[in-house]
Amino acid sequence: MLIDTHCHLDAAEFAFDRSLVIARARAAGVEGFVVPAVTAAGFDGLNTLADMTPGVARAFGLHPMFIGSACPDDLDCLERQLQRNDVVAVGEIGLDGFVPEPDMSRQQTWFEDQLQLAKRHDLPVILHVRKAVAPIIEALKRVGVSGGIAHAFNGSRQQADQLTALGFKLGFGGTVTFEGSRRIRALAAELPLDAIVLETDAPDIPPAWDRGGRNEPANVARVASEIARLRGLDVATVIAATGRNALAVLPRLGDVLAAG
Repeated sequence: MLIDTHCHLDAAEFAFDRSLVIARARAAGVEGFVVPAVTAAGFDGLNTLADMTPGVARAFGLHPMFIGSACPDDLDCLERQLQRNDVVAVGEIGLDGFVPEPDMSRQQTWFEDQLQLAKRHDLPVILHVRKAVAPIIEALKRVGVSGGIAHAFNGSRQQADQLTALGFKLGFGGTVTFEGSRRIRALAAELPLDAIVLETDAPDIPPAWDRGGRNEPANVARVASEIARLRGLDVATVIAATGRNALAVLPRLGDVLAAG
């Protein structure tokens, strides 16, 4: 099963042709789309999209780049959403060490508050880890959650091993298609296959063949092909393994996809 474990189909960039984007993805073989919310203001829109679109699984979280404008009521709103039986994860949550604002202290507070919610509801988490893998691992060890996905993983092999030991899969997408992304391509080639899931982060992180354009979930099929090439495997093997990995790390995902 070909699954895009991280795409923002609810984003404004898809407002004018969302149905066509989804149709192109299905034509490319994509059967499942995990869509993580990034702000409380987007929760209702994500619910509407998932209710109307078979194969779309919802996750709810408050993204670190947007918590500068978040308020305490947003955590209450998040917890109400997490009471749904069809929520597959808490996310997109985490830390971003690239942006100067919001500062890391504020990010850390909101991240750990959301980890506590994930623990309370026994849900996996979808992590934003840009230039912040080490403090994220420290927080995961402090709080303890039931695994999840490190989206757009960009850390070291040692950090990859630490995350997998904590029950996480590592997301690989458009970055792996660039010849210059040597460390990420090496990880995609050398990590155990059961550690990897596929993603696009659409509309962001476009692949090498569409640099500067709008990314789409259909591109996850070619990401699978590139990882298969790097590993010396046939693409069907990579698609089957990464699909199993996604279903294993997001236990409710199979039910959501079956219901669609």
